[in-house]
Amino acid sequence: MQCEPHLLSSDNDMSALPTGTLVAVIGAGTMGAGIARVAARAGHLVLLYDAAEGTVEQGVARVAEDLDRQVERHKMDGAERDALLGRIRPAAGLEELASAGLVIEAIIEDLNVKQEVFERLEAICAKRTILATNTSSLSITTIGATLQHPERLVGMHFFNPAPVMKLVEIVSGAATDGSVAEAVHATAAAWGKSPVHARSSPGFIVNRVARPFYAESLRLLEEGAADVATIDAVMKESGGFRMGPFELMDLIGNDVNYAVTRSVYEGYYHDPRFKPSLLQQELVAAGHLGRKSGRGFYDYSENAGPHRPATAEPAPGPEKVTVCGDLGAAEALVHLIGEAGIRVVQTGGPGVIQCGAARLALTDGRYATSRSAEDGLENLVTFDLAADYREAARSALAPADQASAEALRDAGGLFQALGKRVSIIDDYPGMAVMRTVCMLVNEAADAVNQRVCSAGDVDIAMQRGLNYPLGPLAWGDAIGVPNVLTVTEHLASTYGEDRYRCSPLLRRKAATGRSLSDRAPLITNSDP
Repeated sequence: MQCEPHLLSSDNDMSALPTGTLVAVIGAGTMGAGIARVAARAGHLVLLYDAAEGTVEQGVARVAEDLDRQVERHKMDGAERDALLGRIRPAAGLEELASAGLVIEAIIEDLNVKQEVFERLEAICAKRTILATNTSSLSITTIGATLQHPERLVGMHFFNPAPVMKLVEIVSGAATDGSVAEAVHATAAAWGKSPVHARSSPGFIVNRVARPFYAESLRLLEEGAADVATIDAVMKESGGFRMGPFELMDLIGNDVNYAVTRSVYEGYYHDPRFKPSLLQQELVAAGHLGRKSGRGFYDYSENAGPHRPATAEPAPGPEKVTVCGDLGAAEALVHLIGEAGIRVVQTGGPGVIQCGAARLALTDGRYATSRSAEDGLENLVTFDLAADYREAARSALAPADQASAEALRDAGGLFQALGKRVSIIDDYPGMAVMRTVCMLVNEAADAVNQRVCSAGDVDIAMQRGLNYPLGPLAWGDAIGVPNVLTVTEHLASTYGEDRYRCSPLLRRKAATGRSLSDRAPLITNSDP
């Protein structure tokens, strides 16, 4: 096998590694074998190594099975399959990786084991061979602390399944050379991925910024705002998320999701923003891990009934509504109401819809009950944010304690007249979608403010890594930065917890009226 290692040039070459570069992958489990497949598909010769006997053969067999299915579906021809498999070759020992230009480690999340592997690689490989780790939780700086040349170590965090998921987080430790990170970023892009830069910090980008998606729904459930199926339905059918938070936690495994939350919480010195849920802790203690155990937030046993969200009974729609003022992020409702054949009268006012006995308003992060009393809005019913009010199949409503049954019926009838299923949830500050999205925006803004990543990269990461309907900062701009600030301030005031403190960047952007996406790119590690 004649394959020259790719060495980073002295003039900081930031181009992708050429396909003639030998790539080595350590760890032939699901992730390692998937990474090997990605590199081989891009045209690289790949050496796959695993210390466990027979694991490489099993990994290659899984790749072959997946490729066979691709051929059966006419997404790949047989010759392409054979060529790809021919580029993945087993390695009997680490010594065989000496000529690799890029080595990607994808083994157990154990710091000592990873450090030992990289120490051995440093002694085996060429001095300027790039060393990469697929760690999802460990500090790149700490992994490289025992190396003589930690500047060539970089994080290359793929998401599972690696052949399918587009996102790769390119994570720089304190010592990582900027040209190394740029070369790996360019290489991931050449492999058909959507790479983003991140500074080594707990959770990197995705596992940090995603915490509110789970945490806020867990809190809704803990405080009895709605049941599991209803919260999931609202987040999907109104929020536009591909999966509800409880479905996703059950799919990931509650033990895994809880462990990630704890890791980020401990990594940030017990910052209340990342505090784990006692409810999820109890599920893990009970062995209710989700799909893999047959029970989690949902029951997956054969005798389990369907998981149906609470949906309001049909109510008559109005002939006329009065829109009082600007509805902000819900302004699209005005057009939908008119298209439904309902007469719309527009006047000035506090941004509410008068519909029969009901006054409807987009949640602003307060209890509807408090808002009704503070703003003098009789029969107030708040409704939740939607990613797209036209496409949303469900709307959530929360009546103030002072609201009459007639007002709630009139409010539900309006949204049903727009073709929406309606879920009535208990009065809850910020409801489901609005509070979750605003907390995602706030966390994304804080990641940018702390120079973990750029504004553009955080949006790419959350869309490509978790299939969010919008990047959080783009979503914050769509809602309106002052409105996001208002919601988070109301949550902080209601709960009196540091968990809901506003990011300084959010405050700064609200004060200037500038977009959250208006931010200089992350400055990667380099010599001053």
